[in-house]
Amino acid sequence: MKEQVQERVRTKERTQVELKAKTIPKQPPLYQVVMINDDYTSMDFVIEVLVKIFNMDTIKAQNLMLEIHHCGQGICGVYPREVAEMKVAEVLKMGQKKGHPLRCFFEPTT
Repeated sequence: MKEQVQERVRTKERTQVELKAKTIPKQPPLYQVVMINDDYTSMDFVIEVLVKIFNMDTIKAQNLMLEIHHCGQGICGVYPREVAEMKVAEVLKMGQKKGHPLRCFFEPTT
């Protein structure tokens, strides 16, 4: 994205105003990490995942776990694509390591 910026240039004779095009870096698109409820993963384990991977405090993790449990899914966080991919991979790895069928995915924010 380009933006016109006024810049004052002082010469020996007078001050001039010049318009210069300045490129502003575009913000990367954001993706939300969504955790899905299942009937096998314990609530305590979901809280542990939310605290360890998404750096939530226990109260926030408990509230989100209940939202996931009652609504079927919940948004764990919003990140650039690479970070969202990494978070999903960490969740799935942690679930597999502990023998839980925890499901998680990322999608573009709306």
